[in-house]
This record gives sequence, C-alpha cells and structure tokens, in this order.
Amino acid sequence: MGQTNLDKKLEGIVIKAISGFYTVETPQGQIVAQVPGRLKREWQRTTLVAVGDQVTLSLLADGSGQIESVAERRAALSRTRTRAEDTRQASRDQEQVLVANPDQVVFVFSVKNPTPSLRKLDRFLVVAEMNELPAIICANKTDLTGQDAARDLFQIYEKIGYAVIYTSASEGDGVADLRQRLRGKISVLAGSSGVGKSSLLNAVQPGLGLKVREVSEATGKGMHTTRFAEMIPLEMGGYVVDTPGIRGLALFDVEPTELDGYFREIAPLVPMCQFNDCSHRHEPKCAVRAAAADGRISPARYDSYLRLREDHETLEHEMYGRRA
Repeated sequence: MGQTNLDKKLEGIVIKAISGFYTVETPQGQIVAQVPGRLKREWQRTTLVAVGDQVTLSLLADGSGQIESVAERRAALSRTRTRAEDTRQASRDQEQVLVANPDQVVFVFSVKNPTPSLRKLDRFLVVAEMNELPAIICANKTDLTGQDAARDLFQIYEKIGYAVIYTSASEGDGVADLRQRLRGKISVLAGSSGVGKSSLLNAVQPGLGLKVREVSEATGKGMHTTRFAEMIPLEMGGYVVDTPGIRGLALFDVEPTELDGYFREIAPLVPMCQFNDCSHRHEPKCAVRAAAADGRISPARYDSYLRLREDHETLEHEMYGRRA
C-alpha cells in the first residue's frame, strides 16, 4: 500500500466488499480502500469490515484509501461461522456479518407462479428475528390471483404483526407503498428466482432491478462461501442490498431449543408450558400445543416450527453429535 496522508481523513459508508477491497462512499466520491495489516493480525470475533459499516479512512498518494477505524454497529445481519472442526465451541465461533447496520429486511414472494413456499418464508422470518431486524413481506404478482386471494394466503403474517405489502409490478399496485418503505433506509432484499423482484424494483426505480440482478448473478458464480454484497443507492435516498448469504443461512446458526423464541406468536406462550425444556411436540400441559389446537396459533405456522426444529436437530446431530 502507498504512503498515507495522515492529515487527510474521510468518513464514509462501505457500499461494496470483495476480496479485501472495500468501496467506500465519501463526501469526495467513491474510494476503494483496504485494511492495513496491523488490523488483520489479531483474530476477530466478528467480521472486521462489512458492507454497511461506517468507517474512517486515510487517503493514499495514489488516490486509494486505508481504513483506519470502523464505527460501532447499531445492527447486523449475520450468521455464525464455526471455528472448531470437531466440536462446537461457542467461544471460538466467529460472527460473519453479511450486512452491517441494515434498517430492515424485505422478503419478496410471489402469490402464484411460482407458488410461494411459506415454510421458506418462516425460515426467513426466523433469521430476521434472530438478528432483531424489522421484516417486511412483499407479496408480489397479485394480478394473477386478485387481492382477496393474496390476502387469504398471507393474512396469518399480518395477524401476528408483520407488515405485508401486496404488489403487482405489471399493474403498479402497491409500488408506491413499497417505494415509501424503502425511502431513506438500508434495506436487505431476499427473494427466489421468478418471484418478480427485478420487475418490481424496476417499477420502484427504472434500472434498479437490472442492477440488483447483475450483482446477484455475479455473486452466484462463486462458491457459497463467496462474500460479495453491494449496496445499491436509491434516487429517493437509501440503499437496497441483495446478498446470497441470507438465502443460504444454515440452520445451525441457532440452537434447536431457541427456535420457539423466534416465532413471535409462540414465544409469549413458552413460559406457560409445564416444563422449562418443552419441545412443544408431545409434553403434557404445553401451552403452545393448546394454542395450536384451539386456533390461537396457525396450524401451518405450528407445523413449520415443528419441521424446522426437526430438521435442525437432525443437522446438529450429523455435524456434532457423533464427534468427540
């Protein structure tokens, strides 16, 4: 790295991170910066620099930058990368930050073509709850079913307090609402292929969907460990971030016994169960089972919890159960 101009310090936000190079948006424009070796030498419990971080950098003679410090994060969308190979040792796990300081996550699902996987949505919502991030559900392609049918499908999420936007990129329905919710915020987007995310974003801002798709396709060419996220600016203020990391969050990021705490309609009932370690599957005097039986909890959501816990327990056993 070149010589630093110690008197010239700039503050900015990291909008792109790839292979140790960080693009920082500053008052003087975008500057590509690196992290000096002295900051890399000690093992960190968390990602040192991530997209969304507020940083201070020094300018180098060649116009590039050197990151001197990273401001404390107010929020993060992250997952755990396990350091130990043979046993799970939380003290050696590292937090892998996918996006720093996001304001919200937006999950885009189509109401038809393709048929929405509500179990996948439930998994995404667990991720949002784990990271204590507000979640917005965008139910797209309402022109294929009509508003009433779309609401019948997603109303269980409205009932438990999630914001649901019903949109049609082709008809323009709900676009103004989505645009207003994105305005001035750092929004992480997740959505499977075919849900109409690009068309929807193009309706919000011409060319936005194309740019997000280009970033997503670029990240998808590497291994699942590739960490390449980019914050794409909105003309109305704010950013959208599309990262493959949220679509590949592994179940071992949370203990099986913690899952009930991330289903917001189940969590308040857990203290009412007879047993502290209640799995809510077969135990007597289980408040969660009782609520599922009398309709206070959606049967579909209850079943989603049971399946997610079973899948998680199986994965935990395969990864750690038989290792010394």
